[in-house]
Amino acid sequence: MTGRLRVLVSGMVAGDPWQGGATWAVLQFVLGLERLGHEVWLVEPVETLTEERGRYFRSVTSEFGIEARATLLVERTREVVGASYSSIRRAADGADLLLNVSGMLTDERLLSQVGVRVWLDLDPCFNQLWHTVESIDMRLGGHDRFVTVGQRIGRPGCDVPDCGVSWVPMLPPVVLDEWPDGEAIVHDGLTTVGNWRSYGTIEHAGRRYGQKAHAARSLIALPTMTGEAIMPAFAIHPGEVEDLAALRAHHWRLLNPALVAATPGSYREFVRASKGELAIAKEGYVVSRCGWFGDRSACYLAAGRPVVAADTSFDEALPVGEGLLAFTDIEGAARAIEDVRGSYERHARAARAIAEEYLDSGRVLNSLLERL
Repeated sequence: MTGRLRVLVSGMVAGDPWQGGATWAVLQFVLGLERLGHEVWLVEPVETLTEERGRYFRSVTSEFGIEARATLLVERTREVVGASYSSIRRAADGADLLLNVSGMLTDERLLSQVGVRVWLDLDPCFNQLWHTVESIDMRLGGHDRFVTVGQRIGRPGCDVPDCGVSWVPMLPPVVLDEWPDGEAIVHDGLTTVGNWRSYGTIEHAGRRYGQKAHAARSLIALPTMTGEAIMPAFAIHPGEVEDLAALRAHHWRLLNPALVAATPGSYREFVRASKGELAIAKEGYVVSRCGWFGDRSACYLAAGRPVVAADTSFDEALPVGEGLLAFTDIEGAARAIEDVRGSYERHARAARAIAEEYLDSGRVLNSLLERL
């Protein structure tokens, strides 16, 4: 693929609104490809249009100047918010490429004329296990290429099923000019943003592929082992009484993600105003050794904020030790946090340098286009 391309990106922005981080995961592709000079259209299918979804979608697309090429679509009825169905169909006719997160766009009236259809995996291990173990139709059919942020899917030592396809690995892109470093630290501690539980646990071949809740329980005493404040913005259901009590008893300073990260703007402000990130990966990512590295951690690095991250074997794609530190247990996490505390400026410089060399959307997306 050479020259200026027409690209369709399909991913979740407003389907579950007021989640700024999830929105950024899609925006990095849309804005990054635009920065490279390509014509990019955002198409998000939803089951129904609601006032809240429409309001959030309009707000996001307007903020980033993409409203003329963005559609929130009910595929069954062709109802839309944003660009008209006829506009998006004209764009799809002869488009060079579709990046289809989890295969969510299924409208063959749009897809039939696209040159290369890419199934984009931002949730490795779980997507593959749902497809092969739980026999859920993940809509892999009809795609020409399969791309994943799981660096080790399909490689020896990774027990994630490959679903009978060849996976192209990629790192999560970050549009660096949207994430300048140097913001004053307001949240003086290690933060993160995420859901305590996203969906159900999967059992396969005698192993449990669990959620962030399962991984965090093994770190419950961490704040008592370091002088650094641990202050995550976790979305935790009030019914998680035992977990909430344990977190508070061990001095986790719980923040409300609805207050600090509901929109792309507030999420970015929160990340840039944090001292760094304690990146607790879903248990499934760790157990599977799939090499997942999160778009959220990529944003922290771009903002010059050090990341202490659960080891998923991402070190085969990214340097660790300065700016980005990996841990396998609570003792290792505590040591890494104290290392960052002792040499913060060095780690902060290294964090931004990693983003510039490995995660810059220009480099990441150009490389992906060449491989596709």
